[in-house]
Amino acid sequence: MTKLYFETVINSEKEIVFDLSRNIDLHQSSMKHTEEKVISGKASGLIELGETVTFKGKHFGFYFIHQSKITEMTFYKSFTDEMITGSFKSFVHHHRFISKYNCTLMVDEIIYKTPGGILGKIFNMLFLKKYLRHLIEKRNSIIKSKTEKTKRLN
Repeated sequence: MTKLYFETVINSEKEIVFDLSRNIDLHQSSMKHTEEKVISGKASGLIELGETVTFKGKHFGFYFIHQSKITEMTFYKSFTDEMITGSFKSFVHHHRFISKYNCTLMVDEIIYKTPGGILGKIFNMLFLKKYLRHLIEKRNSIIKSKTEKTKRLN
C-alpha cells in the first residue's frame, strides 16, 4: 500500500475550493495532457455523493479506464472518491478543506495498492508514485489558479 499526501494553500473560501475540486469539467481540463475524457457516469458539473464517473486517459503510452464513486461527502469539509474498476488493486482519494487565516488548506490523501506482485511494487517505486504525485500537483495548481482568479473577479 502506498500513501501520498498533499497540502495546498489557496487564497479563497473553502466553499469555492470544495466545489471546484469536485468539478468534472475542471478535472478534464486539468488532465488534457493525458487525453482524459468522461466515458460514462457524471459527465460534467459537480459530482455528488453516490455518483460515479468513468474516465479514459492515456498514461505511460497506454489508454486506461478508471471508474470511481463518491462514497463520502460532508459539505464543505471533505469528500472521498474510491475506485470501482480500474488498473489498481485499490485506490482511495480523500479530499479535505480547512479554513485557515482567510485561506483554505486543501489536503489530498491518496491510498492505493498496485497489482502485479513484486513487479507492480517495483514499477510503483520507480515510476508510478512520482507520476501520480506530478498529476495531483498539476491538478492542484490549476484548482488554486482558477479559484484565486475567480475570487479576484468577484
